[in-house]
Amino acid sequence: MSKAEWESNEEINIFRNYLRINTAHPNIDYTACVEYLKKQAASLDLPVDVLYPANEDNPVVVMKWEGKQPELPSIILNSHTDVVPVYPEKWTHEPFAADMDDEGRIFARGTQDTKEIGTQYLGAIRALKAKGFQPKRTVYITFVPDEEVGGHLGMREFVETDYFKKMNVGFSLDEGSASFDENYYVYYAERTAWPIRFKISGTAGHGSLLLPKTAGEKLNFIVNKMMEYRASQVKLLKEKSLFFGDVTTINLTQLSGGVQNNVVPALLEVVFDLRIAIDVDLEALEKQFRDWCEEAGGGVELVFERKDDFVPPTKIGASNPLWVALEKAMNDLNLKIKPQVCPGGTDSRYLRPKGVSALGFSPMNNNTPPLPHDHDEFIRADVYLHGIEIYEKIIPAITDI
Repeated sequence: MSKAEWESNEEINIFRNYLRINTAHPNIDYTACVEYLKKQAASLDLPVDVLYPANEDNPVVVMKWEGKQPELPSIILNSHTDVVPVYPEKWTHEPFAADMDDEGRIFARGTQDTKEIGTQYLGAIRALKAKGFQPKRTVYITFVPDEEVGGHLGMREFVETDYFKKMNVGFSLDEGSASFDENYYVYYAERTAWPIRFKISGTAGHGSLLLPKTAGEKLNFIVNKMMEYRASQVKLLKEKSLFFGDVTTINLTQLSGGVQNNVVPALLEVVFDLRIAIDVDLEALEKQFRDWCEEAGGGVELVFERKDDFVPPTKIGASNPLWVALEKAMNDLNLKIKPQVCPGGTDSRYLRPKGVSALGFSPMNNNTPPLPHDHDEFIRADVYLHGIEIYEKIIPAITDI
């Protein structure tokens, strides 16, 4: 297709108009987004509810496609409406203009994370309804807020509501990502997020003295231990040709402390972002960190800025009918899927503990460079439209199991 043909395509226009609604953190006003989604639901003749499980500033939009056997466990097609902040000066296109170049690349924040799957679901449903298809199971299309900052005001609260319980959800599809090869990645698990802070106290005094047990010495010990652990994971990643989601990632993200250049500080603080692999013993890891606090010489406090619980992975393979249906649908399209542990975090971590079989999937392979959260985030128009065709095959497969 030419640029002119893409620009006149109904599905492309629906997507681009969605992208033009600025829902970037912080201080998001979701009003325009909710109204737009309500119009889309009306165009598909789908009932829609707007819920506020956490507070009035964070709406959850739920569209319902009634199934022929609504007593069966339902399906969720989930995406999030919020996007991460932008640095406009770093973009070659205005981040919320949804500009399209001559190659059909659509530039906007949210093109890959994750407004694209939200409107791809709707495009696939539009095509299926036009063919007279009705799913066996009821399908809920959910658009949730707050995912990019942890989902605490979105999915986490939503799954605790009576509304959610009445949905009787059995299966869920949520966001995935572009891949680094010809396969389409499917995320069946997520690592455990533990951002941790070491508050390091030591002897304070004049900078001209060699005082014992200073915070700087203890800081050096802690940082070295954490970086040694990090190096072991880098080595594992390289030697075994693993994916980022298969190892524990450790990154120093914040350093603070001190009052002036000639005063030995009484307190220094260092923060690490940890995403812990699913095969790591969390209790043993925490004990290791606390042992290092003592080995540093005491006076080191370990503070968890967030301490997620381990969430068991979704089963993959023949024992999971959702996986079987997804894999068959993709095979029928001559496309291959590859199971992976998600390197980041998604709202599936709130669904899995509720007994929901949840998989993360976005119909992008290495034809699309992974650009979530990056400058000049884009998706090609042909890739976007192909994604609708993929969902048009997947949705009947997973709703009829």
